Amino acid sequence: MSTNAAQRSAIRLSGLLLGVGILHFVRPELFDGLVPRALPGDARTYTYVSGVAEIAVAGALAAPRTRRLGGSLAAALFLAVFPANLQMAATWLRSPKLSPAAKALSLARLPLQIPLVTEALKVRRTSAR
Repeated sequence: MSTNAAQRSAIRLSGLLLGVGILHFVRPELFDGLVPRALPGDARTYTYVSGVAEIAVAGALAAPRTRRLGGSLAAALFLAVFPANLQMAATWLRSPKLSPAAKALSLARLPLQIPLVTEALKVRRTSAR
């Protein structure tokens, strides 16, 4: 991967994480229901902590000096939030209010974690040490 391509990947991931991280504070109710019920404590706390983590990782990816670390952190973050994605799919599948298309979408997005993780690892691998 060329330096420019690696930089573009890092910036795309950074933008995605920044946007979603900010959304955790603007519309926290969207994320509260995604917190796995097995976790102790208040769902809102997890929503805010994950929002801060996403914004911090976005910053690490955006800065060339911390991009390698940011790639590692992004991959770990994408893996860490996978249980929330599973919880969302389970919740949506049980909901009588959601359309079959919305339910299918909740399942279809689960495999999308794979390219996010691989892209983050590619940024890590191609960034300066």
